[in-house]
Amino acid sequence: MTRRYWNINLEEMMEARVHLGHNIKQWNPKMAPYILANRKDKHIINLIKTARFLSEACDLIFDAASRGNQILIVGTKKEVADLVARAAIKARCHYVNKKWLGGMLTNWSTTKKGLHKFRDLKIKQKMSRLEQLKKRDVTRLKRQLAHLQAYLGGIKYMTRLPDIVIILDQHQEYIALLECITLGIPTICLIDTNCDPEPVDLPIPANDDTRSSIRLILNKLVFAICEGRSSEKRKTYNEKINIEKLRPIGFEPMPKV
Repeated sequence: MTRRYWNINLEEMMEARVHLGHNIKQWNPKMAPYILANRKDKHIINLIKTARFLSEACDLIFDAASRGNQILIVGTKKEVADLVARAAIKARCHYVNKKWLGGMLTNWSTTKKGLHKFRDLKIKQKMSRLEQLKKRDVTRLKRQLAHLQAYLGGIKYMTRLPDIVIILDQHQEYIALLECITLGIPTICLIDTNCDPEPVDLPIPANDDTRSSIRLILNKLVFAICEGRSSEKRKTYNEKINIEKLRPIGFEPMPKV
């Protein structure tokens, strides 16, 4: 795995409230290794460990992105739905920021049918074919389209199961996490002091309730993905240039039969 410097600053994380955990009565004892202290009946997360795990996560997804792997970001809390969509679009990832539909990954054949129907309805809408139907049918299909847009819009270009899934809240997205575990899909997950780090492949101890904390973590991960995508482009370009250099002058490729 490539080791890179991701400029993870402890003061920046403090300002974003990444270190603030839950009330001590709500803690999960398995989070003890990631907790630094108690302050006013709240656990304080050890940001040095957060920085280390976040750096490892950035390394992982940089390498994944540089290989052209598909990455899915899952965060369905209303407070961060817009952050998830913007981050995923910027990094050219798939995302789910509304309700997670049970079986979205484990029942992939059904999800593919839904995606096919969604794309078909979008094409008909663009070509004004819906308006040619009866008013009652138009209303029904538009309602279906709105539903599909809400729940499948972020994965409309996903043609296969993702290679890595980033989860922003373990409790909120536990069904998504279980589906990844069932399918053996590697997961990166924010874990607050009330979470269980054991089911996650790469946990990032952090406040998963505060918008500023989630934004900071997402920004670091998205930057790593974008760097990986750029690395993939440079690699492809260099390979193409090298092939051109090796090709003899006057060489013409064999025509396809």
